[in-house]
Amino acid sequence: MKKINVVLCGCGFRGENLLSTISLSPDYNITAVCDLYLDKAERVKKVLQEKRNIDVKTYTSHIKMFDEIKPDAVIVATSWEEHVRVAIDGMERGIAAALEVGTAYNEQECWDLIDAYERTKTPVMFMENCCFGKEELLATSLVRNGVFGKVVYCHGAYGHDLRNEVAYGNVNRHYRLRNYINRNCDNYPTHELGPIAKILNINRGNRMLSLVSRSSMAVGLKEYVNGKEDLKELHDVEFKQGDIVQTIITCENGEMISLKLDTTLPRFYSREFTVRGTKGLYNQEGNMVFEDGEFEEIWTPYKSYQKFLNNAEKYYEKYLPEFWINLPEYIRKSGHGGMDYYEFAVFADCLKNNKEMPIDVYDGVSYMAISYLTEKSIAENGAIVEIPDFTKGKYKERKPQDVVILPRVNK
Repeated sequence: MKKINVVLCGCGFRGENLLSTISLSPDYNITAVCDLYLDKAERVKKVLQEKRNIDVKTYTSHIKMFDEIKPDAVIVATSWEEHVRVAIDGMERGIAAALEVGTAYNEQECWDLIDAYERTKTPVMFMENCCFGKEELLATSLVRNGVFGKVVYCHGAYGHDLRNEVAYGNVNRHYRLRNYINRNCDNYPTHELGPIAKILNINRGNRMLSLVSRSSMAVGLKEYVNGKEDLKELHDVEFKQGDIVQTIITCENGEMISLKLDTTLPRFYSREFTVRGTKGLYNQEGNMVFEDGEFEEIWTPYKSYQKFLNNAEKYYEKYLPEFWINLPEYIRKSGHGGMDYYEFAVFADCLKNNKEMPIDVYDGVSYMAISYLTEKSIAENGAIVEIPDFTKGKYKERKPQDVVILPRVNK
């Protein structure tokens, strides 16, 4: 396979950005795009023509596109409700699925995706780009080299003020609005959970056992829309999605994972990625590494914290994968500072060389399942909810696998 003939399902903002990124890659030949709204597909077609000199066919039916184009792979960037169905429709036709991050609504669709993979053997990779992030890979490398000792606790968040995006969902035909009206859960857990799951070898010698989730009141989005005259149709809507959702996950090997959804109150963007071990910690918000023995008795919290701000930079050369050290400028300017480009480079390498996908179908459903499981826990007033073993016991034999080869310096 010289070039991968790829099509896109879902021509929203994310889908357009992904095509713009992979158009820079020598691995892909973009052939067609599909969206339920033809004007969205035509807009992406126009952007590819004007910016990349790439001509594609447009469709409103993904089935028709699959059957006429017969691509090697499909990027699934549709609404969350359609992710699994579109991926399965492609897999049934031998079309490899690059499954964009999303959420699961029930356990059955998770098992349906696994069944499609095990039956068809069609490759599928869950495209959690944050697993390829600079900070996440630095922390993972430090863990693999023993710098933090035994990892005990990890925390992550999706902290992103989405009030404008959600509130204008009807105007922009965006699926998040209906989710915020009808569900109360951690509706977007994978950016924070994916890198943590990799560090803790989830589904590869370890697994998530159970979770407890609680939600705050839902007032942030209500107050926001009531302050907008052009959103009168939402003034009487009662949003179910709580402003803050906190989730605690217990792992078989004894670690604890903390997740937070925080998208409907004023804030700056952060994933709050944190790793705590017996010999040190990593904190993404301060870009800090703290090793045991470095502490000085500075009793003013701000001064103590300030001492370590951005000190992670001194670890880059030794512990970062080479591509993050020598990042070409054109890639840095692509999706999410380069992580999207390398995510799809790994997908292409696995597809061309028949390698195992590093974030496979079992990982994908495990991450997506957190949504409906937190919904259940919240509805039952913070009840403990068991997390299914989607590997059906195979996690005990599956070997740990990072998304890229990491430096091994402390042997």
